[in-house]
Amino acid sequence: MYIERIPNRNSPPAVLLRESYPEEGKVRKGNLPNLSKLPSEKLDHLKILLKGGKVLEDLKEIFKMILSRPHSDVAATLSSLRKLGLDSLIHS
Repeated sequence: MYIERIPNRNSPPAVLLRESYPEEGKVRKGNLPNLSKLPSEKLDHLKILLKGGKVLEDLKEIFKMILSRPHSDVAATLSSLRKLGLDSLIHS
């Protein structure tokens, strides 16, 4: 699959998602969706994806990983139970 711009006489070119396939010893083209109304940025991303590329950068570069202390959820729950006085109820 690939994206092709097809010129029109008196209007903007049509942008089509196309496929090519062999038929009777010749290479034929088939039209898939018309992508003319997509923004050019999205078309560029789609072209990259169709060629096997990536649109997003490495997630490790985008997001900062913050590690929590081991068992922090358990510690938070236990401290909440103690503040509410429910720890004595659980022990009994």
